[in-house]
Amino acid sequence: MRIDVHAHYWTDDYLDLLVGLGKTDTATQRGMGAELATRLRLMDRAGVDMQVLSSAPQNPYGEDRVKAVAAARFVNDQYAGVVAAYPDRFMAFASAPLPHIDAAIAEIRRALDDLGMVGVALNTTALGRALVDPEFAPVFSELDRRGAVLYLHPAGNSACSPLIADYHLTWMAGAPIEDTISVMQLITNGFPLRYPNIRIINSHLGGALPMLLQRADNQYPWEAPQTPEAPSVIARMMWYDTVGHGHLPALRAAIDSFGADRLLLGTDFPYEADKIFVRAIDYISDPSIAPEESAAILETNAERLFGLVHAASRTA
Repeated sequence: MRIDVHAHYWTDDYLDLLVGLGKTDTATQRGMGAELATRLRLMDRAGVDMQVLSSAPQNPYGEDRVKAVAAARFVNDQYAGVVAAYPDRFMAFASAPLPHIDAAIAEIRRALDDLGMVGVALNTTALGRALVDPEFAPVFSELDRRGAVLYLHPAGNSACSPLIADYHLTWMAGAPIEDTISVMQLITNGFPLRYPNIRIINSHLGGALPMLLQRADNQYPWEAPQTPEAPSVIARMMWYDTVGHGHLPALRAAIDSFGADRLLLGTDFPYEADKIFVRAIDYISDPSIAPEESAAILETNAERLFGLVHAASRTA
């Protein structure tokens, strides 16, 4: 079964709630990807069986607790409605109203227990705060207790750097830098060991991580000596989606660095749409990639991650 783990979905009424929370970057998302019939036709054209919907990076984050909770409940209910209408085509990651810890845990429980969502989607930072900061430990403890899938996506904040934001590089360079910083923070703080039951998915092939693993192994003993294992070891305890904009050398580097068993199909729809969407799937089957590796990435890794292997075999 082909499961696209990196697929966005927003409606304008949800984005309006985010504007009320102080978000100023919702214009690009308006009218993008909300028409489900068009999305389903494209999925059929590319041979994608299911998408896991997420609101990241437009997550319901804001200092106003009441508004953040209302936005989180709204989007989670909205996603639950889509999944109920198309149970064979969509699953969903829950949104959480950070930085409000108790409210976020309560909404995660509601979304997973009552709405049947298959995991939680967080941005790589919450209002500029690193997820590895101790204030977020209760959220990670809850996810670990539940053995939850955690999907991480850049916030689109230019890694809090004017050197990125002021030079029109927020998404071309800033997003993969956010991915890289986030996953390295998880590694140096030993999160996959501290929270071994969380199944962490990092976006965009882990940013620059495939190019940095040997450098990190060489330098962590003096720069981050608290790191509990070699970064290359910890990196292979997590998963990574294949969103690389069809750039085959990047995909091959990720396969070589993490192993094909740690990669999951992702398309970044609706940012990658039409022919680009099809390419996001087809490049995984390039002749330079071993057929068994392509098959694992496209067909079986996500099934195993979400516990769908037996269900899929029964359906077959």
